[in-house]
Amino acid sequence: MAASDLGGKAKEAFVDDDFELAAELYTQAIDAGPATADLYADRAQAHIKLGNYTEAVADANKAIELDPTMHKAYYRKGAACIKLEEYQTAKTALELGSSYANGDSRFTRLLKECEERIAEEASQAPVKNAEAPATATVEDKEDIANMENAQPVVEPPSKPKYRHDFYNSATDVVLTIFAKGVPADSVVVDFGEQMLSVSIEVPGEEPYHFQPRLFAKIIPEKSKYQVLSTKVEIRLAKAEQLTWTTLDYSGRPKALPQKISTPAETAPRPSYPSSKSKKDWDKLEAEVKKEV
Repeated sequence: MAASDLGGKAKEAFVDDDFELAAELYTQAIDAGPATADLYADRAQAHIKLGNYTEAVADANKAIELDPTMHKAYYRKGAACIKLEEYQTAKTALELGSSYANGDSRFTRLLKECEERIAEEASQAPVKNAEAPATATVEDKEDIANMENAQPVVEPPSKPKYRHDFYNSATDVVLTIFAKGVPADSVVVDFGEQMLSVSIEVPGEEPYHFQPRLFAKIIPEKSKYQVLSTKVEIRLAKAEQLTWTTLDYSGRPKALPQKISTPAETAPRPSYPSSKSKKDWDKLEAEVKKEV
């Protein structure tokens, strides 16, 4: 089958949310040749949907090599690098891609996210204490001592646009975002294996984006949400029956939380705690919120 036909079938599979098939068909099209920048850029997007961010960056780089002015390749490289927490690399790619994109607002949104992440990392860097110069006067030394003993001024965190809360059930975590009067078509929610992305973009208002790395893994295809008159209710289907003590991974305790107990019908209740093996939650699987 010709590369163009394979590429067309890959696009159909992507539209049908069959991202694995799309990636495979793009690979066949590339192997059949000629391997174009479009094929690499489109396979990069399929890899992003599958959470294969390293592969997505490699494909985006190949697309850029073949067509240095292809803005969607820069966009997909930037999106994948953000998921890999390579914020400076993402920013460089997005800035260059934006110069070819004729004011595409999606570049602006991702660039803003990069700058926020870079600023967060910079704010966490250790600060060296000031040292008195060898020829400092008594007054200079007193000033330096006062500076070292002074309490740092802490900027209050900006208040989020919408308040959120959550609670556990045996099989789900129910997250509520208190957004009153938001049109349903202004809300986009994407579910990843351990990543949630919520975007609320009401015309004329500042966009709201909430993208936590979740406390534990979920089942994306069983998770759902609904937009009500006073709130957005999101039900996260748990991959395991664990009690979530917090919503995001950064607040997860070092010790593994206990599983939600379910009474056994026939087995006697043990008089001692059962041992539990640790699970590895370090693998980050996510999805990109918006398509090019």
